[in-house]
Amino acid sequence: MNMNTFQRKLVWSSSILTGASGGVYWWMENMLHPVDPWAAINHPLQPWVLKAHILVAPVMVFAVGLIAAEHIWTGWRQGVGAGRRSGAVAAGIFVPMVASGYLIQAVTHTGWLAALAWLHVGTGVIYLLGVLAHHRLVRSVLSAPRSLLSQRRASSNAPNLRGPAPRRAGSTRCGCGLP
Repeated sequence: MNMNTFQRKLVWSSSILTGASGGVYWWMENMLHPVDPWAAINHPLQPWVLKAHILVAPVMVFAVGLIAAEHIWTGWRQGVGAGRRSGAVAAGIFVPMVASGYLIQAVTHTGWLAALAWLHVGTGVIYLLGVLAHHRLVRSVLSAPRSLLSQRRASSNAPNLRGPAPRRAGSTRCGCGLP
């Protein structure tokens, strides 16, 4: 269920680059005004920033797809507690974010295009906040001293922050021989 270093770096770098290029493009598109009233763009680098966003976004889609079965689905199925909500937010908002990003490139109606653009921006911000929160929550739990984690597990009121122990082949939940 843990991600290896390559997967972790790929998800982080592609998410950060996609979010940064999207944020810079949004800023150029919505906050800047062109010097020439007849200009089709608001900044000379605006087309390049959009191209960078369009090129790095599929890498992020690949990176999340790479961890989908082993990290996301397995963690969800096993009921892992550490970072469950933040991970669920990031994973759940990912599909509408990607779908709206692809549809922006295909839709021509200005009303639908504006709605899709705002949906894409909103879901993109929520995705980045979810990934950041997930990273911080999981890191804080994993960096907690072992004695503190043992005390939390022993306490009947404290939730199991690391989730259930992984099952070994042939092991059972109750020890009676039945799954």
